[in-house]
Amino acid sequence: MAKMSSDDLIEAFKELTLIELSDFVKKFEEVFEVTAAAPVAVAAAGAPAVAEEVEEKDSFDVVLEAAGEKKIQVIKEVRALTSLGLGEAKAVVDGAPSVVLEGANKEAAEKAKASLEEAGATVTLK
Repeated sequence: MAKMSSDDLIEAFKELTLIELSDFVKKFEEVFEVTAAAPVAVAAAGAPAVAEEVEEKDSFDVVLEAAGEKKIQVIKEVRALTSLGLGEAKAVVDGAPSVVLEGANKEAAEKAKASLEEAGATVTLK
């Protein structure tokens, strides 16, 4: 197998679903005995002034806390909000609490939260 460039790897990652990418990160951490979150924590700790400058949060994660009684409706909403297939969307709902959208702008996050809550789910924005 030919060695892939960084750009090739990025393009390959773009093809993955969130669940596939999450599985990859877990496997990468196991194989190389590292934690993907550690460099982020160090970078954040090393730059507290940048964090203080942020006045209003402009990126939100939509977190499904619980599916509620209308699980099928919630799965349909998760599929509508993401590019996940039926099995992947069901895994997200069954795995609650889980992130449905990451890094969404305020308007998109609030719209997603409203549609999931309308379907019967319990949702938080982080």
